[in-house]
Amino acid sequence: MKRNRMFFKMLFSSLFRRRSRFLVAILAVAIGATILSGLVTIYYDIPRQLGKEFRSYGANMVLLPAGEKEKLSKSDVETARKSIPEGQIVGMAPYRYQTTNVHEHPYVLAGTDMEEAKKNSPFWYIDGEWVGNGHDDLVMVGKEIAKTMNLGVGDEIEVTGPKYGKTTEATSITDDSKEVARRHEASQKEEPVADDTYTRRFTIGGIVTTGGEEENFIFMDINVLNEMLEDQYRVDIVECSIEADREHLDRVAEDIQKNLDGISARPVLRVTQSQDVVLGKLQALVYIVTVVVLILTMISVTTTMMAVVTERRREIGLKKALGALNREIVKEFVSEGAMLGFFGGVFGVILGFLFAQNVSLSVFGRAVAFQWGLIPITIVVSMVITAIACVIPVRSAVRIEPALVLRGE
Repeated sequence: MKRNRMFFKMLFSSLFRRRSRFLVAILAVAIGATILSGLVTIYYDIPRQLGKEFRSYGANMVLLPAGEKEKLSKSDVETARKSIPEGQIVGMAPYRYQTTNVHEHPYVLAGTDMEEAKKNSPFWYIDGEWVGNGHDDLVMVGKEIAKTMNLGVGDEIEVTGPKYGKTTEATSITDDSKEVARRHEASQKEEPVADDTYTRRFTIGGIVTTGGEEENFIFMDINVLNEMLEDQYRVDIVECSIEADREHLDRVAEDIQKNLDGISARPVLRVTQSQDVVLGKLQALVYIVTVVVLILTMISVTTTMMAVVTERRREIGLKKALGALNREIVKEFVSEGAMLGFFGGVFGVILGFLFAQNVSLSVFGRAVAFQWGLIPITIVVSMVITAIACVIPVRSAVRIEPALVLRGE
């Protein structure tokens, strides 16, 4: 007990006498620990943050009818929603496409849940306002339609067509348009229906600009479309925006297809692949920077401890002359290094979270969650790094010859 007490007294006394030098070393370790804990926090939070960012680029999974089923019903959509973890759903917009005539010209009506479509597609630029659900007399038209017909916000259009409609040959907003078109051909084989037609006037609430196929559609509340066609709730395709990486998204799609009959779930590859590529590069960058910072920390601690050994040559020589063993000299210097790592790691955990928080707010505009598991990891890694950094200085210390040092040589 007395030996341990004496050892710690010598240890703290050594650190206190050379406090300016050791404060520099602690600062170097703290900087390294700050970068380590900060980048690791960002590393584990990147998938969540990046997933949120990519959700602003559109849906990453679509649901289509499968097997003998030509359409999806409202219960199908609701059942599919329940099979996806609620906290991961950003938006889930069903679409029904219907050909119509506007001033004697054929166009495509796209009935959807307007609120869910807005969640899926925040990148759409709307001149005017985004028409919400329940607006029976308002629609949004694509930029190309508005340009062709010289229409503007507030203008009225008249749409006409058969009440019992068939799906349109129009391309889908997603990569699965060929599937929708194929199902349209099958739907043409349905038995003929009454020749009753609808005629209805709508006011243009907004003009949609996306640079894609959306500019050729007329968007309206799907319930209004079903009411106008005097038909039941039927869906051609459901676009889903889910917070998940590609691996998790594939599992969700597999579960839906396995557990729900008549529904085919397909990830949108152009979105999921882009997300995985960007995520992989960012995580690799974080890994490389972390390794470089740890190496620089080791160099800084090694330099400091080498200077300490040089200053304490006579002290070390005297201890060895009085009978101190090499392992006791090694233990003292490694303990000093571990102490530096401990204090530097403690400061690094606190500063690292502040660093990660500022980076996340600046880049993603969202706060990060504190990783409690990083507290022991950062401290232990800092202590191990400083202990390793003491290897070269310790080797110099144990090679000191007491007789030569005490003679002043």
